[in-house]
Formats: sequence, C-alpha cells, structure tokens
Amino acid sequence: MSTPKNTTLTSTRPVGVPNAPGAPAPLVLPARPEPLALHAANSALIVVDMQNAYASIGGYVDSAGFDISGAQGVIANIGRTIAAARAAGVLVVFLQNGWDAAYVEAGGPGSPNWYKSNALKTMRRKPELQGRFLAKGGWDYELVDAMKPQEGDIVIPKTRYSGFFNSTLDSTLRARGIRNLVFTGIATNVCVESTLRDAFHLEYFAVMLEDATHELGGAAIQQASVYNVETFFGWVSSVEDFIRTFAPAAAATAPAPTVALTT
Repeated sequence: MSTPKNTTLTSTRPVGVPNAPGAPAPLVLPARPEPLALHAANSALIVVDMQNAYASIGGYVDSAGFDISGAQGVIANIGRTIAAARAAGVLVVFLQNGWDAAYVEAGGPGSPNWYKSNALKTMRRKPELQGRFLAKGGWDYELVDAMKPQEGDIVIPKTRYSGFFNSTLDSTLRARGIRNLVFTGIATNVCVESTLRDAFHLEYFAVMLEDATHELGGAAIQQASVYNVETFFGWVSSVEDFIRTFAPAAAATAPAPTVALTT
C-alpha cells in the first residue's frame, strides 16, 4: 500500500542531541513526527512577542484588522507552560519585537520591512496613530500583564520577525549550553515560524507547542505552519505534554489560569 502524497514521515524512536557518556537519561517529550529527547539544563522556553501589540484589544494587530480572539487561550496556555518551565529549571526567554521611538530601527524607505510591516503601514494610513505601535517605551511594545518576566528569565529585544536576526539570542543561548528550544507565542506563521526556521539552520532542536501559539490569518494558516514545522524544521507538541514531561507535579495540582484580554 503506497503512502499518500504530502504525508509527514513519522517514527516512535526519540531523536535529539546525543546523550553524553555517563549523563542521566534525557526526558522524552511526546511530539510529532517523533518524540524528542532533551534535558531541562540544555533547553529553553522561547516566548515570542507576547506584547500588547499582538495580544491586547487596541494593540497594533487588533487595530490593523486582524482577529486576536484566540489570544486569550494562548495567554493562559503560555502562562501554564512558563510556570512548568520555571519549576523544572528550564530557561525562559522572552522575545520583544519593536523599534526606537523614531523608528530608525524599522529600516526606513530603503528597507522592505518599511513596506511589509503592517504596524508601519497602518500608522501611515492613519496619521493619528503615528508613534503608537511597537515603539520602545510605549504600551503597545510592553509584554502583556499576565506575562511579566521574573528573576532568572531573560528578555531579548528584536527588530525583525526572526528573533535571531541582529540580536543577542544566539550568543545568549550558546553561552548557556542550550541546544533545545520550545516555542510559544504570536504569530505562529510570522515571528514564531521565522525564529524557529532560523533555529533549525543554527543547529538547534526546536519544538513548537501548537496550542500555545496563535496565527495571523485564520485556522488554515495555523495548520500550514504546523505542517511546515513538523515536516521540515522541527517538532510539534502540546502544552499538556510539555507540562507532564517537565513538571508532572505541577500538571497534577495547578489549575489553568483564567486570563482576560487587556484593553
């Protein structure tokens, strides 16, 4: 019987960074297309752009006409994931997207970012919004209230979709021996996928928690990114599987938080 076209090849054998001789057995995270073997000490949770711009009513994404109704569930799921990561000793890294107040870092008319950024386009179309979106120091740029970093977490600013472009992300991770990245955040098909693709090219093992990400563009877009990740660039898992693998006690005792969209 032939395999249907466009089918992702799967396996039940865990893959990942080879275990050093004498090292303790790795944790095995259920994932697609195969389980991923990893240690808390060489893993980091990457929280992508959980800012008012992307997840709050009145932020850039909402103002530009995108549907952010799924952001509430994503905020709650990421919150549970962060709590489990901290309990397990997994490094938590927040990425924060935006530019200086004068938008010099946005690139100017000589940059494609100037034309493709929907934040910049929306402000040019509506001059009364000029300076409001993704400017460092402003409300739009800030992380949502439910996602504030704690001691031991790291916050890394970025000026383009990929968290690895012109940032300290790669050096920060390598200095700490990190080889495995667990991705959450917004938007699945833009900044999450862009950063995850670069992670693959930089030799990181990257897994995306699909129920802790939110797309811009609709359900079909989410499905496309999930397919891209599990077929070509990494692995896909869930919040529950992450918590059960890294912090089973937390999974048994911690209720899911209720989080309202901020305005």
